[in-house]
Amino acid sequence: MPSLYQLGQIDAVSWLRTLPAASVDLAITDPPYESLEKHRAVGTTTRLKRSKASSNGWFTIFPNARFGELFGELFRVLKKNAHLYLFCDPETMFVAKPVAEASGFKFWKPLIWDKRRIGMGYHYRARYECILFFEKGKRRLADLGVPDIIEAPRIHDGYPTEKPVAVADVLIHQSSSAGDLVADPFMGSAAFGVAAVQAGRNFVGADTSAEAFRLAKNRLTAGGARSAQLLPAQCTESWLPTSIADRIAGGAAA
Repeated sequence: MPSLYQLGQIDAVSWLRTLPAASVDLAITDPPYESLEKHRAVGTTTRLKRSKASSNGWFTIFPNARFGELFGELFRVLKKNAHLYLFCDPETMFVAKPVAEASGFKFWKPLIWDKRRIGMGYHYRARYECILFFEKGKRRLADLGVPDIIEAPRIHDGYPTEKPVAVADVLIHQSSSAGDLVADPFMGSAAFGVAAVQAGRNFVGADTSAEAFRLAKNRLTAGGARSAQLLPAQCTESWLPTSIADRIAGGAAA
């Protein structure tokens, strides 16, 4: 039986509001956090804009001020005993953690994605990214012997800030079971969705970007997954006019 997926082209929070309460087994996401724009302004994220090294365009930043509504909706749609993983940089970690806790999540710890090679920067060049590990209720990890540092090389020449499928694979096997539903409201090119369907899970995701939507659909289909209505019809392939998508906060980060 192939894994199933359902996608939406819509703002992350608006999409989450269409999902039924307690309908998702695991959420993994990588918002285009506000501090990325600061790094881009000083030239430390040139791979994220159009340049000689990249043909990808930038995407709409999700402002820190919206974390409250984001975490509130994530808490609502997750089942009673479930995990949430949020990718971010160290600066955003200090903003997101207290907001998530105020929304009801228990914060366990930051995991580290070790990219194996240093990136750009000024004060101690970056080699890692944080993955904040939250819990709703109580769920045991599949393997208590897995370390809190996950090593995998960064993606080159991929979608902006694309994450390795190998990193998501660890999180999915740790925090979900075969047939479970994995959600990502900032799916980008659906690296987390690809990891989900490869592991025998189903996937629902959303993004404001038409390019991300197209890439995600192609990647999931190429991976053997089948499009199906898993959750309410209003979030299935729901297209937003470009003018609206440009105005709302949300975006492609995976």
